[in-house]
Amino acid sequence: MRKHNFLITFVKKLNLVINNLLIKNLNKLNLNNFLHIAKSNKIFFTFVALFVLYLLYFSIPNTYNRNDVSKELQNQLYNKLNLKFNLSKNFNYDFFPRPHFTYRNSSVLIGQSQISQIKDLKIYISLNNLFSLNNTKINNLILNKLNINLNKNNYNFFSQLLNQNLEQFKLQIKDSNIFYRNNDDQVLFINKLKNMNYYHDIKDLKNVLESENEIFNLPYTLRMSKKKNEKKIFSKLNLNLFKLQVENNLDYKKKMKKGFADFIFNKSKSTMEYEFNEKNLLLKFFEKSNKSNFSYNGTVNFSPFYSTFKGSTIEIDLFTLLNSNKLIIQLLKTEILNNKNLNFNINIFADKIKNYHNFVNFILNSKIEEGLIDIDNTKFSWKNITDFKIKDSLIYVKNNELVLDGKLKINIENSDAIFKFLLTPKKYRTNLKKIDLDFVYNFDQNILNLNNIRINKLKTKNLDKILNNLIFKGNKLQNKVYLKSIFNSALKAYAG
Repeated sequence: MRKHNFLITFVKKLNLVINNLLIKNLNKLNLNNFLHIAKSNKIFFTFVALFVLYLLYFSIPNTYNRNDVSKELQNQLYNKLNLKFNLSKNFNYDFFPRPHFTYRNSSVLIGQSQISQIKDLKIYISLNNLFSLNNTKINNLILNKLNINLNKNNYNFFSQLLNQNLEQFKLQIKDSNIFYRNNDDQVLFINKLKNMNYYHDIKDLKNVLESENEIFNLPYTLRMSKKKNEKKIFSKLNLNLFKLQVENNLDYKKKMKKGFADFIFNKSKSTMEYEFNEKNLLLKFFEKSNKSNFSYNGTVNFSPFYSTFKGSTIEIDLFTLLNSNKLIIQLLKTEILNNKNLNFNINIFADKIKNYHNFVNFILNSKIEEGLIDIDNTKFSWKNITDFKIKDSLIYVKNNELVLDGKLKINIENSDAIFKFLLTPKKYRTNLKKIDLDFVYNFDQNILNLNNIRINKLKTKNLDKILNNLIFKGNKLQNKVYLKSIFNSALKAYAG
């Protein structure tokens, strides 16, 4: 880089000197005084000669055999990155701002499988020796507008590049897409890769990957690093939108790989410890403090694939978690989890729900089975007065919106306490014991539809009309006032 900067500076100074000399002597130049000017301006002609030599030197690669150029560059790229590049025979060579070859519509392979088409590929070569093709060295590679296809066989493509020889070599990938595919070659989700850089950190003697990305319309950055002689990888993930950082340390020198990840959210810090091999993954997730507020344990079996995730917490931020803009909702909308070969069970117990402390003893039971996602047998209580239980539920995508459909059973222990909370007039207070209803909740619109309502096993059509569309707003107080009014209207209609 220093040599390159020196040469650019030299050319600028040379051009300035030439221009000044031309302006000074152009009017004096004729056949009679040409020899006099030549004798008195040796420096001028010296610079002209050097400039011509400069141009000739950097034009030498134009004389290379075109077939040999592609073969030599492919060999060097394979030796540096362990990747097979299929370079087209048609390319351009330019020496400004630095000597480089430009290829259009090339590709890169792992084994015999093509993982990416490359619309624009630039190979920058060293300035040291351009007299011989064999002595020409690649020092920078820029890939632009790639469509990279990854699956279970090459999912570690990017991390494997950290094992390669990146000394005196840089790799950059720009404005590209990463397609993650399943066994049927269907696209599960797309990661937009804005800018990715590989380089060697001379100070710490390690290879580094830095990347700017976007997934499910959520921007994030990733930094990974690895020392040459160590089988350890450190990574740091930043999700600025959620004020979340994940720092991960992975040790893979043994057959049973081990690691831990620190999750930093605002001022809280939690840790996930994990170990895995080809057959399964074991993990433990807990808050990193003297008084842990939650603890989860999980098991994942890879073949056949099934997973269980169990845990408990003092408080669960359920409504924020299920916000339509959050990652989990966006993930469900991709239908990536609607896979018949995927079996997944989640069981979480929480003492209370954050910001809604009247809701207690929350038990989340969720499963993914044969491509279907439900939360059957999920339970919670309201002030130890009313018990709720969800049955026959299904989470699915309709018109590109995420929907939860199910049945709700409500057992009321103290109806007078409910009337008191709702400020229901006494003439509308009746004996409530059991309520059964069907519901549909739209996560994107925050609308809850209640229908087929039965109170004490009796159905009232007026209730369906009143409770047909409950619209939830972002303000908790607004929701409280709004729901009290709606429910009192329903009780009035029921009381007749």
